[in-house]
Amino acid sequence: MTANGNKMNYKPRETFTSSLGTIAATLGSAIGLGNIWKFPALTGENGGAAFLFIYLFCVVFIGLPVMLAEFIIGRKTRSNAIGAFKKLEPKKPWFLVGWMGVLSSILILAFYTTVVGWILAYIFKALSGSLSGIDANGAVAVFEKVTANPVSAVLWQLAVFALISLIIMAGVQKGIERITKTLLPLLFVLLLICDIRALTLPGAKEGLSFLFNPDFSKVTGMVVLIAMGLSFFKLSIGMGTMLTYGSYMQDEDNMLATAGRVVIADTVVSLMAGMAVFPAVFAFGFEPASGPPLLFFTIPMVFNSMPLGQVFLVLFFVLAFIATIGAMISMLEVPVAFMHEEWGLKRNTAVIVTVLVIASVGSLATLSGSILSHVLILGKNFFDLFDFTASNILMPLGGLIIAVYTGWKIRYKDIQEELSNRGAIEQENMIRLFSLIVRYITPIAILIIMLNGLGIIKF
Repeated sequence: MTANGNKMNYKPRETFTSSLGTIAATLGSAIGLGNIWKFPALTGENGGAAFLFIYLFCVVFIGLPVMLAEFIIGRKTRSNAIGAFKKLEPKKPWFLVGWMGVLSSILILAFYTTVVGWILAYIFKALSGSLSGIDANGAVAVFEKVTANPVSAVLWQLAVFALISLIIMAGVQKGIERITKTLLPLLFVLLLICDIRALTLPGAKEGLSFLFNPDFSKVTGMVVLIAMGLSFFKLSIGMGTMLTYGSYMQDEDNMLATAGRVVIADTVVSLMAGMAVFPAVFAFGFEPASGPPLLFFTIPMVFNSMPLGQVFLVLFFVLAFIATIGAMISMLEVPVAFMHEEWGLKRNTAVIVTVLVIASVGSLATLSGSILSHVLILGKNFFDLFDFTASNILMPLGGLIIAVYTGWKIRYKDIQEELSNRGAIEQENMIRLFSLIVRYITPIAILIIMLNGLGIIKF
């Protein structure tokens, strides 16, 4: 049905095979580098616990409602991010939000694959023993060597693209669902090992205090905007990913329960990552505000200080790589699904075209650490520019439009039918609460945070 209640015809398309497959895929999309790399980096740069508190507010009142809105639109239309709005609102410009999602996915993958390339390099360094016994200065020197070599950095990025392309080509069930169901349990086990060791380090108490005791004097409008952007980035919303995955959901999947589980698990993994990183930061004398390199500075030091440390170091970076796969797959799926369904390209062709485009853009981000480090746009190198544009502008703006559309254009009856699985699930109070939040609280909160963070309004 359209937003006005008119029937729509759907083409048969793949869906996830089970509710477990749905949860694994959506969780795999949400849990990735945002948890073990970006969350600790941004928390360290923006005041620790105060940033964490604001981030959690954004997850509950912005991230969760937008995720549900994307699920509703996706399953309702059984279409890609752009095609969904073309079905709901023919000949109206709502489909532009889908294009914003496609652009966000491309920009994020451009710098995301750069970091995943670093992780691949660290796996081989750990295997070779070159990270064994290094001190804090040595950890910094190793990272600078990895990022400063333009040839090897680009080659590692291309290796990442080759791997995720093969998974996407396998399809929704044999590729996306199978990989995420297999790999996700390993994530929790290895993170737990990291936490246990980090919490026994001298300085662990200071690290936990930094993570959980807020100092709101460090909070600015930009900090709040960054926290909201992180919630969008980590939950894979505002870029068409959850809308696309929603279109693969089965009719009996409980969308409210799925979204709730994803948000809870994603938050737990982020906190586990923080508890692994910040005790090490204070134990080994690093600066919490070290930014993106923080993970690569601290983790080798954690495992070098324990028995069988090199074994666990290899396992950790394998874990980090595992954590990126589900997220990369989901982001790549957004433009691939669009080209496959809207342009009629074969799936494998769509994957190849998408990867070539993203690899071309992504090389700019990768080379920002070496031969393009002097090229700045609005004071940012390509890596930081792609991150800021996608995470703090395009994704929140896309989320704002999706919230407004769901709250004001889709009939309450249609929302009720989707979230209750046409009356099969009794959760009327939750549906009413969602409708209230997505109509009023979410769009107003996004708008205020964006305007204040960008300096358009001041408080």
